[in-house]
Amino acid sequence: MQVASCVEPSATHPAPVDAWSVETIGDVDTFVALEGEWNDAVTRAGVGHPFLRHEWLRTWWECFGNGRQLHIIVVRCGSSIVAIAPLLRESARMYGVPIRRLRLLHNDHTPRADFIIAGQADEAYRAIWNALLADRNRWDVLQLEQLPAESPTGHVMAALASDSGCATGTWQSSESPYLAMAGTWNAYESKLTGKFRQNVRNRMSRLRRVGEPQLEIIDGGPAVNAACEDAIRLEASGWKQGAGTAISSDAAVQHFYTRLVERAMTAGWLQLLFLNVNGRRVATSYSFSYDRRLFLCKTGYDPEYDTCSPFKVLTYFTLRDAFARGFREVDFLGDSEPWKLEWTSTTRRHEWLFVFSGTSRARLLHPVKFRVVPALKRARLA
Repeated sequence: MQVASCVEPSATHPAPVDAWSVETIGDVDTFVALEGEWNDAVTRAGVGHPFLRHEWLRTWWECFGNGRQLHIIVVRCGSSIVAIAPLLRESARMYGVPIRRLRLLHNDHTPRADFIIAGQADEAYRAIWNALLADRNRWDVLQLEQLPAESPTGHVMAALASDSGCATGTWQSSESPYLAMAGTWNAYESKLTGKFRQNVRNRMSRLRRVGEPQLEIIDGGPAVNAACEDAIRLEASGWKQGAGTAISSDAAVQHFYTRLVERAMTAGWLQLLFLNVNGRRVATSYSFSYDRRLFLCKTGYDPEYDTCSPFKVLTYFTLRDAFARGFREVDFLGDSEPWKLEWTSTTRRHEWLFVFSGTSRARLLHPVKFRVVPALKRARLA
């Protein structure tokens, strides 16, 4: 554990210099011990999703952290945490060049990432940057992935880096569809196209020849483990298993989702959703309920029922139930796939920020990534 120099607050938020401290955490035990304070900071930061909660990131680290080193920057004012940068340190390659990289605890299984800023944002961001800057000879690239476009983290960190002479670049990532739950279910349903509503009714009719379709929600209790197994089985059905992208295709990924079920259940935000027909689960959404928002993380269905579009029917029941339960939003996460845009036209943009330190490798890679490679892509498309 390293303690950096104190950070002087700005005139707009005066505080004694010795009230501010920055700590860099590299050991797992210290990270684990922070759970209560960490989650309190997440709450005070007003984060409206579970992907920055300690339970999520601890599980992520246990399953995907092998070969990497924690580099979590914690900023305090007095004894209270005002900011956390959940970073890791790793060796990697960029366009064949070996680099030392700092990046967020993130991969394809975390839909959204960011810093946790729980107070005095200007000073907190500057404290994080000063800690990174003091360590700049030990990293080549700082990579902040999957930042929500509305988050200030990207442009604030880019500005601080540029002021310090570090080159930066931004890469546009996914646009994730979401549905704001304004008004009533009936009002929302009436705005869907007549053709689409008819299609849903037809699929429902086909299912009813087998049995009455029902929404099943598992959020705790002794049924959770079996429900998790069913969710993973259904998620792997069809093309995902063949393509190697299913949860069950990778032991670390399956461990992540299995362990996350236990912790999300304890924390109170687990929602395993199923379409149940005649007592048989034929479609699933591995989901989370947090801050009156429903997040649809992993989905799948039994291909035996393909002509009935069971996941479309499950989505219909899920949205109707979300209106009834007073959710403020359903977030489809991931990319803007056509099936998601059938239900909503609103999306949330994400971006990746790259900051290049002053090392020779960093000076080489910035123009390669943001000038040479884009130019080659444009030439191929011409």
